[in-house]
Amino acid sequence: MLKLSDIVQRTGKVVTDNSPLILTAIGVAGTITTAYLTGKATFRAAEILAANESYYSPLELRERVALVWKEYIPAGATALFTVVAIVGANRISARRAAALAAAYSVMERAFDEYRAKIVEKIGERKEQAARDEIAQETLNRNPMSQREVIVLNGDVLCYDAYAGRYFRSDVEKIRKAQNDINEQILHSNYASLSDLYQLIGLESTAVSEEVGWNTDKMLEIKFTTALTDDNKPCLVINFEVSPARQYFRFS
Repeated sequence: MLKLSDIVQRTGKVVTDNSPLILTAIGVAGTITTAYLTGKATFRAAEILAANESYYSPLELRERVALVWKEYIPAGATALFTVVAIVGANRISARRAAALAAAYSVMERAFDEYRAKIVEKIGERKEQAARDEIAQETLNRNPMSQREVIVLNGDVLCYDAYAGRYFRSDVEKIRKAQNDINEQILHSNYASLSDLYQLIGLESTAVSEEVGWNTDKMLEIKFTTALTDDNKPCLVINFEVSPARQYFRFS
């Protein structure tokens, strides 16, 4: 049987985990409530003014405000509470996003160091063989027969391992896109994954604008080969350095 302290602790955790959603819901409800209370106060203020002034004896603005300002207190208080809820939700979301980005950067750096150590220990040829095996397993999990093939200018069947899509292109065009991206990085300090996709001819994805490379980590495309489920050769495209979030910021 749960103790009262356990229930309180679990409830607090649920509230904390969902605080941005809760505050956003409060903000939405507060906006609607503020509009309702403002309208109600306006009608009530009109009645008060009608009872205290006439065409022949109009009140000054100061006198009107003195008569009706109390009617707007509930609407004003609700509006203030709504603003606090919305600002709080944004702050919590921003803080969590920053924490996730920091954790992602730490994991990414650790993975790069681990990969470099693997190459050092087993050699480039065995590391490339491992890449080929991973590429083959990737295609096995994503058979071409179940996917649409995007037709671009080229005859080489390719697989975008990052976005999980097949397309036909040309190796030289992809290499040129890599060179153009790195040139862009040298001139503008950064480039997004969407920039690369645009040069290749692919559409951007939901996250491609959020990740990219900068002068600290430039683009290097890695090609591996594998066979599709109908035994067609396929060029699997991956990156030596994965595109990073907050690529437009520098340490």
